[in-house]
Amino acid sequence: MQPEEGLARLRALGFGEADAQELWVHFDAAERRSKQGHGHARIPWLEGLEGYDPAAEPELLEDEEGFQRWRGGGAIGYLVLSRVIRAQLERPPGHARLVVCERTFPTGMLGHHVLRLAGGGLVALLTATSPRRLGHPSGGAKLAGTNPLAIGIPSSGGNPVVVDVSMGAVTWGDVVAGLAQEEELVPFGGEQAHKAFALALGLQLLVDSLVREEGHGAVLLVARPEADPVPALRDLAAGVRLPGDG
Repeated sequence: MQPEEGLARLRALGFGEADAQELWVHFDAAERRSKQGHGHARIPWLEGLEGYDPAAEPELLEDEEGFQRWRGGGAIGYLVLSRVIRAQLERPPGHARLVVCERTFPTGMLGHHVLRLAGGGLVALLTATSPRRLGHPSGGAKLAGTNPLAIGIPSSGGNPVVVDVSMGAVTWGDVVAGLAQEEELVPFGGEQAHKAFALALGLQLLVDSLVREEGHGAVLLVARPEADPVPALRDLAAGVRLPGDG
């Protein structure tokens, strides 16, 4: 999909110019990183998605030095997290801050968000919940979302490390993009899939225990780094591609 078409379709959904541009940057970045499930295919998906208001603005409900609580207020999750990330960059924590985001869905490629923080010199850890699509490897009810976990670590060398892992063998985005079948959506790991299931369940409960409103949410930990471990790791890796490298 070309930028002109993508932006036109986002504008047609009611997004203002700045928000349409923000969404396109997110989707195009995912496409360029070969994450098609979070890429251009999400635009036609949004055209069929209900329950969000393209004109809504997220609300900062609580604001302390070490804690913030945001509510989506009908805004789509991509843009809720975009506002949250911008706020952290504009006013970083003195040491660390826990940020709870309520009514925040869908959140897209979490690596996109932590990359922005790491690029601004901040350590970040982000997770988000989604509809329950993972069950125990032995069967039974769906108990957790695919619940990705993303970590961004800044570097004085200017090339941060960004880890972004979904707990599913495939993602729902892969299903949306036609790259996988829904029945393939199981915890990753094969014979060790119980480990991914445990992580998915733990992340589900972490977010659910911190949000006060029903619905999907996200939890972000952002901190100022006290050390600079990435350059030494890159030297040790001797050219091996690290997570997040283009």
